[in-house]
Amino acid sequence: MNSYSQAAQDLFVEAVTKGKPGGYFLEIGSNHPAQHNNTYLLEKKYNWKGLMVEYDKSFEKLYKIHRPNSIYELNDARLVNYIEILDKNNFPENMDYLQIDLDVDNKSTLDTFLLLNNTVFDKYKFATITFEHDIYRGNYFDTQIISRQILTDRGYLLVFPNVSVFWEGSYKPFEDWYVHPELVDMTMVNNIMTPESLTSEQIIKLLN
Repeated sequence: MNSYSQAAQDLFVEAVTKGKPGGYFLEIGSNHPAQHNNTYLLEKKYNWKGLMVEYDKSFEKLYKIHRPNSIYELNDARLVNYIEILDKNNFPENMDYLQIDLDVDNKSTLDTFLLLNNTVFDKYKFATITFEHDIYRGNYFDTQIISRQILTDRGYLLVFPNVSVFWEGSYKPFEDWYVHPELVDMTMVNNIMTPESLTSEQIIKLLN
């Protein structure tokens, strides 16, 4: 299983959606369109398309080259009118993947998440979510606690809490991975979900 993402997020989504062709994603904090990117595999291998949101405008030329299926918004994630863009581009109300990968320490992660909760989440559901809270760096603005409560209230299930990645000499817990039970095969999910913090390598073994 080849992964382009930092911690096998793409393999998690691929497995849970069972290699679905033609899926849709919302990738907030997309960074480089191919290197360590969570949706590059999904677009290239399964012809997915989506909305990529990124603050760094220097990636624009690379988006045009590497991500022809998708649209992009080069802006502060807190200022994007997500509903307008998703509606205008006829995204389905049941989507396949949401990534939130922003800067927890400057509150952009929490601000963007609350914006989605007040707008997007009322209309759109996501089969899978990977949410970067970077709890290893500190409990900034209760981001992890607030996000978990809201997503639980919205009907999402926390499959892998505090996924850890090897960074600067040790494993650091940095993300929560979710599914929506109405949009995935729960028989498969029930076989892999755990309350323990796992490394990305351990998760890959579970998915195989």
